Amino acid sequence: MSAVSTLSPVFPLGTRVNERGRLEIGGCDAVELAREFGTPAYVVAEDDLRWRARAFMDALAARHADFDVLFASKAFPCTAVYRLLAEEGLACDVASGGELFLALRGGFDPARIYLHGNAKSEQELREAVQAGVGHVVIDSLHELERLERVVAESGQRQEVLIRVTPGVAGDTHHAISTGQTDSKFGFAPVDARVAIERLAGGSHLDLVGLHFHIGSQLLALEPFRAAVRTLAALGDFPVYNVGGGLGVAYTAADRPPAIADYVETIVAAVHAELGEDKRLLLEPGRALVANSAVTLYTVQTVKRNVSTWVAVDGGMSDNLRPMLYGSKYEALIADRPLAGGGEPCRIAGKHCESGDLIVRETQLADPVPGEVIATPVTGAYGYSLANNYNGVPRPPVIFCRDGEARVVVRRESYEDLAGRDVD
Repeated sequence: MSAVSTLSPVFPLGTRVNERGRLEIGGCDAVELAREFGTPAYVVAEDDLRWRARAFMDALAARHADFDVLFASKAFPCTAVYRLLAEEGLACDVASGGELFLALRGGFDPARIYLHGNAKSEQELREAVQAGVGHVVIDSLHELERLERVVAESGQRQEVLIRVTPGVAGDTHHAISTGQTDSKFGFAPVDARVAIERLAGGSHLDLVGLHFHIGSQLLALEPFRAAVRTLAALGDFPVYNVGGGLGVAYTAADRPPAIADYVETIVAAVHAELGEDKRLLLEPGRALVANSAVTLYTVQTVKRNVSTWVAVDGGMSDNLRPMLYGSKYEALIADRPLAGGGEPCRIAGKHCESGDLIVRETQLADPVPGEVIATPVTGAYGYSLANNYNGVPRPPVIFCRDGEARVVVRRESYEDLAGRDVD
């Protein structure tokens, strides 16, 4: 499959304008999808997701012998996504007991699951040990003590990695920067030495390596080199997990590194600083899933005052990123994506917040109620952060491939909203 969309580089691979002049995703007419399944809806191009998984696997296989690619599943913790990426041969990282449950349900071998998190509860650690999770990434001395106790009670041993905060900050939003010295994640290098010594003392935990993660939506590669140098100063281990964080293009103006360039940078740094005989782990999340999905909405009202407000039937309940991080998105009218001209518009959500803006500025050609709006690059953290603000049910997830569409997560109902009530 070509790595270039016929419509726009931010849309899933294979997206095009069909013979009816409409947006087509995974061979499926987006307007027909909206009619059949309703809106809002997350529409995933299955071939795009598989292509990106293979791109990571192939790039690493061409440069390093002993490796694994882990799906950083917080980006899109949907059972069908877990299942697809397990089929493609990826391993998995999870950051909670719930993500562990979904990863197992999706078919991941527990031995290839890595448990992350800065505040793992004793219950979550116990669930991981009982499931046979291959590795736990230790984030603090308190957690080390807690895990020692849980593993001792089980009568087993557990392989672990230590998460190191390398004092390296990538150029990204402060809320998704994790590698700086003042961070809630991991051990500072001096404290990592204490944990390493503690684990050498004959506990029930086997320290096999180190881990870092410096942030998300990173568009520059030098910070990764600097972080690898920090790990090299802490000793020689068989396993090094260098996290993820590779950014993606949310708009046509964005220029993220190619997957191959990112992998080349990481591998070259590891070979130079740590050697070529290590087991190397990468944890892409956003870069795997973001561009695979498009969210479809239906226009409800168009209002012109100082601005032109195009209000749709979703918003911050299905895509919280613009409100959390000021994230920018593109949009088009799926009924006529190649319509010329247009006026500056703001795409507003339906929620009772003035800040509920999905796209702050875009050009749309005379939008009218009933038309379908498509916003691409919603595969990462849209579904993850979805919520029920204003009592709005969460959207379905629709997989599309070769013109066939299937629901992999149904739309919530009003009854679901009351499903946990006890009286």
